[in-house]
Amino acid sequence: MTDRWAQAEARFRQREAERRYRRDDKAWERSRRSAATPVADDPEWDDEPDAGWDPYEDDDTAVIPRYVDEDEYIDEDDYDAAEPEPRPRSRARTRAGARPAPRRGGRAAARRAREQQGGGRRKLLWAAAAVVLVLILGAGVYKLVNRYTPPEDFAGPGGAPVVVHVAAGDTATEIATAMAEAGVVASSAAFYEAAVQNDGMSSVQPGYYAIPERSPGRDAVAALVSPEARVGNLVISEGRQLHDQHDVNTGARKEGIYTKIAAASCVGGDAERRCVTYEQLEEAGAGTDLAALGVPEWAMDAVRKVPDRRRQLEGLIAAGSWDFDPNSTAQEILRKLVSESAASYESTGLLESGSANGLSPYETLIGASLVEREALPQDMSKVARVIVNRLDIGQPLQFDSTVNYALDKTEVATTDADRAQTTPWNTYAMAGLPATPIAAPSIGALEAMEKPEPGDWLYFVTVDKEGTTLFTKSYGEHLENIELAMESGILDSGR
Repeated sequence: MTDRWAQAEARFRQREAERRYRRDDKAWERSRRSAATPVADDPEWDDEPDAGWDPYEDDDTAVIPRYVDEDEYIDEDDYDAAEPEPRPRSRARTRAGARPAPRRGGRAAARRAREQQGGGRRKLLWAAAAVVLVLILGAGVYKLVNRYTPPEDFAGPGGAPVVVHVAAGDTATEIATAMAEAGVVASSAAFYEAAVQNDGMSSVQPGYYAIPERSPGRDAVAALVSPEARVGNLVISEGRQLHDQHDVNTGARKEGIYTKIAAASCVGGDAERRCVTYEQLEEAGAGTDLAALGVPEWAMDAVRKVPDRRRQLEGLIAAGSWDFDPNSTAQEILRKLVSESAASYESTGLLESGSANGLSPYETLIGASLVEREALPQDMSKVARVIVNRLDIGQPLQFDSTVNYALDKTEVATTDADRAQTTPWNTYAMAGLPATPIAAPSIGALEAMEKPEPGDWLYFVTVDKEGTTLFTKSYGEHLENIELAMESGILDSGR
């Protein structure tokens, strides 16, 4: 009995020792499965309980954690997977195909990866910086070399003149480019470097300039800023006619518009001088292709009816400053001047002026030319009213300026013989307006004719050399005013 109880006590002690210090393999496997993806065909991952009775199945004894050696064997799949944390591995068992590997710490591996990545990035940055440095140094060397390398330039002297156009708003760079393209200078840089050192460049106006070809840059700039270089520039004064006239008293010639155009078209010195001639302009101006001459639609019908074709463009070239290419033909020059003048006239409201004066645009232009030749600026609107009033009642205008228009020799006063000549322009010999304008009107005269000052005047006369002009509706008063003019000597004839 004693032996039996001794044996029973020994068995109890053994079981108690095993219960206290055993490792719960099932609990460990459950922990491992929660941290790893199970392998479907691995018998180690069998979730079914072991067959038979387990004396510790209901035991709640805590599992003691075990130490994992760095020389353990790990599963090959576990080694290849980039897990953020290492998963538990069994010391006692390995799967087929597993290979030994040292345990790798997640943080250390990540740090080494970052260091490798950072090192590659730094190498790329250093390479990019080196490329930029090479480019900067190259650009600096290029600028340094070119700074002390003079631009391509001609040695001079220059040759025949070349016409270069300077457009409104052109900069020194654009002018330099035009000079190089025209063969005036060897390079735009040669002209530009000289231009920025010449104060006269600021006074260069839009227009056409004759500059000797193959000129050194400095000489080309000096030629451009000189007054003699400007060509194709035409200034037409108010009241100027197409053809030349002469003063009765002095014999002095009053140059007409054609003469002025011919002079402005000349390019070159005495040896190579070329111009469009007066005769070429007169012939072109008498052409029947009115569209080629720039005649506007609002004047086309009336111009076709002009009895003297040489005078058909009278008044269609406006007073003012104009520029044209002197290399153009006579017809091209006239077309440019006539078309630009028409645009200038239209800008004043010419096409709408009929509501105020009852005239067509071309008739308004004719009336403006009469105002220009008959009145001083302060009296223009009143003279325009006299014209409209007389036309309304069919009374002849009887202007001496219309008598003088067809004469080669002119003066303020006219003779009885002059006034008796019947011409398409003499308003003493007929009622109504002349066949064409008799001169280039100013914008002031045109605006006065477009909107005449209200009044009932039918007569006016200038009574002294200071330009005093008296207006009246009464013919008797008008005769008295003429006596005043006679007394002042203003109406004395030189013939």
